[in-house]
Amino acid sequence: MEDVQIVQLYWDRDEAAISATADKYGAYCAAIARNILGDPEDAAECVNDAYLRAWNAIPPHRPQALSTFLGKITRNLALNRYRLGRAEKRGGSRLPAVLEELSFVAGGEDAEQALDRRELVDALNDFLAGLPARKRTIFLCRYWYLDSIAEIGARLGMSENHVSVTLRRLRRKLRDHLLERGIDV
Repeated sequence: MEDVQIVQLYWDRDEAAISATADKYGAYCAAIARNILGDPEDAAECVNDAYLRAWNAIPPHRPQALSTFLGKITRNLALNRYRLGRAEKRGGSRLPAVLEELSFVAGGEDAEQALDRRELVDALNDFLAGLPARKRTIFLCRYWYLDSIAEIGARLGMSENHVSVTLRRLRRKLRDHLLERGIDV
């Protein structure tokens, strides 16, 4: 089913919207939640909560890209759940490693707080817009979707070493970009 049809089901308040969403985007949302939380049960609960949030948000909101809309809801719910400490106790989450890789962005404050700053968001968007598509994909897979280096390599047909080197260079380039914009790192 096409996204436009799924969104129309939400607008019509047809419960089939949930099953259509689960069929098309269930695995996508589960992967996002699982990468953050590290626990399949927590991830499944998070995905179900994302469907409820989508149900409550559509209408009045009519998302242009349903996958992005659902991915953002799922990611935010998973990060909130992680912050509550549930996933950390169980282990297996990739979030600490990813935040550690980008720790230079924090500039002495919590990395999550730093990422919320408008100035930083604008600088990150400019940085990403200036990257070639493949490098932007690598960066987003690692730092938005929290994919492992092995998963990124497999998806893009690259060795893990190549992915690691590319990420290290991108982090260095991002650091330089932020410094040029006057953002302390």
